[in-house]
Amino acid sequence: MSNVLKGTIARYGIRPDTRSVLLRAFALLVCVSIWILPAGAQPAPAKSAVATAHPLATRAGEEILAAGGNAFDAAVAISAALAVVEPYASGLGGGGFWLLHEADSGRQIVVDGREVAPAAATRDMYLDARGNPRPGITMDGPLAAGIPGEPAALVHLAKRYGRLPLATSLAPAIRYADEGIEISRGIGMGLKFRAEAARKSPAFAALYLPGGEPRQAGATVRFRDLARTLQRLAADGHDGFYRGDVARRLVAGVQAAGGIWTRDDLAAYKVIEREPIRVQYRGATLVMVPPPSSGGVVLGDTLNILRAYDLASLPSVERKHLTIEALRRAYRDRAMYLGDPAFVSMPIERLLSPWYADGQRTSIRLDRATPSDNLPGIAPDTGGGTNTTHFSVLDKAGNRVAGTLSINTWFGAAFIPPGTGVILNNEMDDFSIKTGTPNGFELLGTAANAIAPGKRMLSSMSPTFIESPRGVAILGTPGGSRIISMVLLSAMAWMDGVDAEQMASLKRYHHQYYPDVVAYEEGAFTADEKAGLEARGHKLELSQRSFGNMQVVTWDRETGRVDAASDPRGGGEVTVY
Repeated sequence: MSNVLKGTIARYGIRPDTRSVLLRAFALLVCVSIWILPAGAQPAPAKSAVATAHPLATRAGEEILAAGGNAFDAAVAISAALAVVEPYASGLGGGGFWLLHEADSGRQIVVDGREVAPAAATRDMYLDARGNPRPGITMDGPLAAGIPGEPAALVHLAKRYGRLPLATSLAPAIRYADEGIEISRGIGMGLKFRAEAARKSPAFAALYLPGGEPRQAGATVRFRDLARTLQRLAADGHDGFYRGDVARRLVAGVQAAGGIWTRDDLAAYKVIEREPIRVQYRGATLVMVPPPSSGGVVLGDTLNILRAYDLASLPSVERKHLTIEALRRAYRDRAMYLGDPAFVSMPIERLLSPWYADGQRTSIRLDRATPSDNLPGIAPDTGGGTNTTHFSVLDKAGNRVAGTLSINTWFGAAFIPPGTGVILNNEMDDFSIKTGTPNGFELLGTAANAIAPGKRMLSSMSPTFIESPRGVAILGTPGGSRIISMVLLSAMAWMDGVDAEQMASLKRYHHQYYPDVVAYEEGAFTADEKAGLEARGHKLELSQRSFGNMQVVTWDRETGRVDAASDPRGGGEVTVY
């Protein structure tokens, strides 16, 4: 281009001083044009794809995309729909993390809608006079609930990133709640498991346990209070949930049952946007969620340990042994260091550095497992769940969302404030209520994750993008403390060349530092692998139920193929069109 400009200058006899100015202007024009082009823009996929844990949630996302919405509008619709159709796993009374990619700018961001501790929360609020944990208090009833973040996140997504009005994106969920849904097998199982706690909440019991007995699969239930709460959110946005009549009902119900929420707690809630964690591994970039999710740090820590090994050349038992040993050390770091970045200084740069991984690797032996007690750090005080959900969305412009949402355990706190239809979370159990005391998922913690007013509890939710020359994978799963290991195994499989369906159905195994056991699904290890791992000193424990409910969308940039898969362990559904 500069030669063309020089020829033009010579042809028309432009003076040297003018020539110099023109050349500088042209150079500036080129620089500006490069600068304003979307830095991360990529060719657009030929199709959209949605993968969620429930067919009706998938249809809600498809409906919004067909109405002209983008992936972010679809994420709002799916999140709200899951609150209705999968109420044991997520909802307006909980929170989550939404990992976003904007196609036109290449910008990637994490929308943190994690719950926060109420202002009246205290460090030792769940301990008795002797300093011992009070049984069940972090799990059942409104005292176990943090201030919800999902409603605020849905408003934020619609306003900041969506094309459609919030009311349009919430319409499918409102319709499902108002018209009613069929009680699924999962809802029925969860009700049986949580019936004793649920009977203490009159509003919950009236909806789900008429006559004192859990509703059976196949029954149809209408959620009229929840429909009205969603309508209020659609009409008034943030204030429709966190102020006004809904907030008044939430607080009145919580306080009447012994909880500590106030209307100021609700009014003060804010979504936080965070920069993702990015880690390079085998030519791919993993884009992950930072604290207060532990997912990105633990995944990055694990992969950095493994990067020095030529895993493809090793026997399968050695590959799995090394993966278990890397997870052991990364989960130990989770217990020691991670929490809410607004409250604790974390050595994240160190934890994700190559030289730190080099140090971690020096204690790993190919022929022996390292007992967790032999690693320096926290020890348990000697005195896995599926109750989260995930969805993945890709639109035809290339926008994408990986969203993981939760109310923690089955039906959260098993409590509904009367007149709201909102099932409250029991995410306060994700704090470390006492150093060395395991939480409901047997995870340990220290003061870094101690309770404090306004603090966000540490999470394992791990919505993830994998970007490589091959293309893009969008994935995540429920599963409590096992989420991170499930995402790890599927990410490594993606880099080995598997497709979306294989990623979602992969047999899984897990180690989390404490307890010092390798939990595994039937089929995760061959007989020879089990024998080899046990010979190295690993204690294997066959899980009595399956791990997780992964939802995957993939896009092969070379072929243009868009694919999606829903975990065969669950009852989800995908659409690609």
